[in-house]
Amino acid sequence: DLLKSTAKALAQADCFYSFAIAAINGNYIKPTILSAGESLLIEEGRHPVVEQNIPAGSFVPNDVFIGGQGPQIMMITGPNMGGKSVYLKQTALLTVMAQAGSFVPAKTAQIPLTDKILTRIGAQDALSLGQSTFMVEMRETAHILASATPATLVLLDEVGRGTSTFDGISIAWAIAE
Repeated sequence: DLLKSTAKALAQADCFYSFAIAAINGNYIKPTILSAGESLLIEEGRHPVVEQNIPAGSFVPNDVFIGGQGPQIMMITGPNMGGKSVYLKQTALLTVMAQAGSFVPAKTAQIPLTDKILTRIGAQDALSLGQSTFMVEMRETAHILASATPATLVLLDEVGRGTSTFDGISIAWAIAE
């Protein structure tokens, strides 16, 4: 029992030390943690992993605002390789970091407590089970819609991929409703 409790204390100290080093080296800020259901606001947020793997200063910071008097849902469009997926992943990662007690790479951040983060990012199929990429995507999306609460952060990437533009927009619209 003594060894377990010592190992747990050392693991926590190592975690907090790593948070501190990342915050100092990455110029992170202390986020404000809000009650569940309040607005999510990130100004000049940066993806900490992507930022470390590209030339210094070349990452373009992004703002996120969801909730309050603003939008409760956002639909992002743009060309391939435009950064849409990085933006979504960055939002999820900064939310997790803040709730874990870490500082975050941003100018300012107000992040509400979330009960879970549900995502549908990436394409896969289950052809051996008779399920196309589209069917897998729709099943995953249905699970997300059934599991989400008012305190859940939901991030969906390229809903309706592989369909016509009109069909994709119609699917996204129905999911939003």
